[in-house]
Amino acid sequence: MGWPPRLNAELTRELNRLELVISQVAAVEDERDRALKAKQHPAPSSEAVAADAQPAAIEHPGSLLLRLRSIGPEFASVLSSEAFYRNFGNRREVAGYAGLAPSPWRSGGIDIEQGISKAGNARLRKTMIQMAWLWLRHQPASTLSRWFHERVGDRRGKIRRITIVAVARKLLIALWRYVTLGLIPEGAELKV
Repeated sequence: MGWPPRLNAELTRELNRLELVISQVAAVEDERDRALKAKQHPAPSSEAVAADAQPAAIEHPGSLLLRLRSIGPEFASVLSSEAFYRNFGNRREVAGYAGLAPSPWRSGGIDIEQGISKAGNARLRKTMIQMAWLWLRHQPASTLSRWFHERVGDRRGKIRRITIVAVARKLLIALWRYVTLGLIPEGAELKV
């Protein structure tokens, strides 16, 4: 017994739409991969010059990032296009651009932390928070992962959410130093 003719026609139309979407996704991924292979790199930052460090080889930031475990092509692409296409003078500028900088409030004897500014690039900020969770999972021996686990321990809830934002900020700064100075984040593993 076969399918009813109208159902068969509807399934055929749905399969055609699915094939179109799959081909469009493949085209977008190919374009992203070509952009990651481009030979462009920002000039060394003032922090790199001040530290008298040797800049990383002239290589696209995305291809450098792909060497680290826990960073795939999508994260590398977002970081390359949203953050590492421009030059930053220091780590505070990097965190501020992503909206991951703390917002203190001081008035008289009152000194309160209000959380992060959220004034920067929202796409970069969201990506960094997602990447921070993946970093903890895939880079457990890194200094940053150990720092998180020492501070949070086995507690749940608000403290984990607050601390993961701090990890995201520290990770973004570490990745910026990796891309500009060639300094691999402490304890991080490269892909085999």
